[in-house]
Amino acid sequence: MAETSQSPNEDEYHLKLLSIFYYIVAGLTALIGCFPIIHVLFGLAMIVVGAAEHRAGPLPILGGMLFTLIGGVVFVIFQAVAVCLLLTGRFLQSHRHHTFCLVIAVIICFSFPIGTVLGVFTILVLVRPEVRTLFGTD
Repeated sequence: MAETSQSPNEDEYHLKLLSIFYYIVAGLTALIGCFPIIHVLFGLAMIVVGAAEHRAGPLPILGGMLFTLIGGVVFVIFQAVAVCLLLTGRFLQSHRHHTFCLVIAVIICFSFPIGTVLGVFTILVLVRPEVRTLFGTD
């Protein structure tokens, strides 16, 4: 069984293609990550209404704070993941930070199904000796 060696142009093409896919997934992640803003707005409305009606007690205010906090945390997490994906796309394109790209590829594998496919293909490309040479890591 003979091994097929990838040409440098083919490796660069694969890295460029992967970087485009990372940009797309980063955009989708940032967009989907905006949905928790609805929870934040609903929580703020609960706080305002609860504060306006003193007879309702502290329960609506606490519930509103919980909605706001959870929605805000989920929003921040999604946006942080989107930034990491965007950076990975940029680093793959410019052949820098091999380890960072590999770590993000492993993490994105847990995002089934698109992230799994993208992460596995990224790992398969990044572990090639020729690609490691492009990144300057040996």
